[in-house]
Amino acid sequence: MGGDASASGPMPGHAGGETHVDGLWRDAAERAIAYRKGVAERCVPPRREALRELVDHLGGQLPEQPCDAREVLAALDRYGSPATMASTGGRFFGFVIGSSLPESVAASWLATAWDQNTGLMAAAPATTLLERIALDWILDVLDLPRASGGAFVTGCQMANFTALAAARHALFRRLGWDVESRGLFGAPEIPVIVGGDAHSTIFKALAMLGLGRDRVLPVPIDAEGRMRPGALPDVAGPVIVCIQHGNVNSGAFDPALPIIEWARRRGGWVHIDGAFGLWARAAPTRAHLCKGAELADSWATDAHKWLNVPYDCGIAIVRDEPALRGAMGTGAAYLQESPAREPMQYTPELSRRARGVEVWAVLRTLGRSGVAALVERCCTHAQRFADALRQAGHEVLNEVVLNQVLVSFGDDASTRAVIERVQSDGTCWCSGTEWHGRAAMRISVSSWATSEGDVDLSLSAILGIAANVGARGTR
Repeated sequence: MGGDASASGPMPGHAGGETHVDGLWRDAAERAIAYRKGVAERCVPPRREALRELVDHLGGQLPEQPCDAREVLAALDRYGSPATMASTGGRFFGFVIGSSLPESVAASWLATAWDQNTGLMAAAPATTLLERIALDWILDVLDLPRASGGAFVTGCQMANFTALAAARHALFRRLGWDVESRGLFGAPEIPVIVGGDAHSTIFKALAMLGLGRDRVLPVPIDAEGRMRPGALPDVAGPVIVCIQHGNVNSGAFDPALPIIEWARRRGGWVHIDGAFGLWARAAPTRAHLCKGAELADSWATDAHKWLNVPYDCGIAIVRDEPALRGAMGTGAAYLQESPAREPMQYTPELSRRARGVEVWAVLRTLGRSGVAALVERCCTHAQRFADALRQAGHEVLNEVVLNQVLVSFGDDASTRAVIERVQSDGTCWCSGTEWHGRAAMRISVSSWATSEGDVDLSLSAILGIAANVGARGTR
């Protein structure tokens, strides 16, 4: 074996061989379990001192010599854990961030131990097959065309990019242009239409695809941020139309049916950015919000939002599977492909982790009814927030149709003061935003861990702070 490191003992920092590794992994599991158990009892944001201690104790110069792995883990837990945001608990309501379900964490641990490079069947047969099963189940639970192509990516940013790359491929192909081979130099122009309140990830995806941020045609929106179909521009096709299911502020849905019908008449492609809102299709009482979504050409969503799997996990779905493969396909002589679905042919990445394992585990555990209940429970909590805030005399700025609540506490200065004090108080954490030119607190209920008690405790803190801000005469 000559220079084989295994023949001369364990690697530096792993003294003790297999026994040491077993102890390290048990130590990690125990620390992770203790962290999750303690989240419910701690303040949601970290203390400033904890952030300073993290930098002081975990920063500095790179060590010249190896350190014992268990000592490294202990330091990471001691100084890293207190410095985290408690977004895995039940009182974090910022940025539409869910909490990873226990079964998804367990599946992630096992999949990480497998350490499979899920880009190629020959390298990762088990996780490649699990990914195919998970994609089939996603199409089922979201009631989207079952023959669609799909890809697991990092998040909705890359899901939008992936789906819009397929749109670019398909529409240029109709125009007789091979964009993957020839690029955009000298290519015909394809109009891109977005709603006036489209998410920033759409614009970033268009920029990365060479379709441009500033050349889009924005469509006027209504008071809830929904695209007005009657205001669609009079352009010739083919055209790409990006609509939104689940406005990032109001939770509202662009009306799919009239927009898709308009695009069809122009040989267009309709893409739905449904980072969290697309999951309304999984809940019978909310599915009407997505009426007609199944007629679109592509969809983007996040599993790390409402399916509550660990970060990171986004999903791109494309009705025209050959278009997805045409946009993302790759190959090399050394890559040993099989007749089965090869993940690398559908995603921007070749090497990547086995994201589909966690999705499979959650869908297998919850089933169709469990996913529906998760979505419905979050929406019910959001409505309780809205009702209580409105009853207390505060202005709820949106129609609460899903899991998003926008609230004003008077003038902008007062609203921003309430947000700042809520965030520093630590009972819960809500983000701020601007809505139609007004400051607003944005409450996003996306976590399986949120209970009625969490809502009550959070409301008590928010209303108390708002009353205090009002008593001080800052509004």
